[in-house]
Amino acid sequence: MIMYARPELDSAHAQLWSCLHARLTAQGIKAPKNLRQAGSEVELWEDPELVFSQTCGMPYRTRLHGKVRLIATPDYGLEGCPNGYYRSAIIIHADDARRTLDQFALARLAYNMAHSQSGFASIYAHVAPFGFWFPTRVESGGHLNSARMVADGLADIAAIDAQTWRLIQRFEAFTDQLRVLAWTEPTPALPFITGAAQDAATVRACLRLALDDMPSADLATLDIKGVVEIPHRDYMAVPTPPPEAWG
Repeated sequence: MIMYARPELDSAHAQLWSCLHARLTAQGIKAPKNLRQAGSEVELWEDPELVFSQTCGMPYRTRLHGKVRLIATPDYGLEGCPNGYYRSAIIIHADDARRTLDQFALARLAYNMAHSQSGFASIYAHVAPFGFWFPTRVESGGHLNSARMVADGLADIAAIDAQTWRLIQRFEAFTDQLRVLAWTEPTPALPFITGAAQDAATVRACLRLALDDMPSADLATLDIKGVVEIPHRDYMAVPTPPPEAWG
């Protein structure tokens, strides 16, 4: 499973998996022929035989650490972020007259899912110094849905993963109805992981070779500049919202 899946990226993602599959197979690692993008994320991630997937930092630190192994983190070359890090664009409607975040204390927040670092935990940490948490929140099921809700006036504000925001701007016409109010602090980006039964070092070496094998046009389509080894402790150091944040 790879994040940032969109129809426009399907061919490039398939090429990434084809190159990685060839390198894994050459090392005697049994890998499925096709990249699986459907099914239960949690079941997939927690399978000890998992060969390769991408997860979010929040589920990694709250339930997956100790059950999976970090391979590496893709570097998307995001502005304002160290290599291998990302942040979230806090977006509002372009016509919204409010100009500062504190003016949104009573706003309706759209978030993709509660276990999302970029859509939920990042904005929780960002507004905490202002002394509020949005009293009305709606789970949209995806960053694209959250952005559309703000554009359509169904929500006032949302936090969108910077790479997703880049892709939305690239492929969606409705972004002219949105503007960025603020950016959250950078945190380690969505890591590639493998199951507990796998040798992470071997999979990591295969991944680096696979990226070298890929056509430059496909890498450019995916915005992948390379991979970075971010330590486990750096993922675990990112704050998680307290239980009452979900209430």
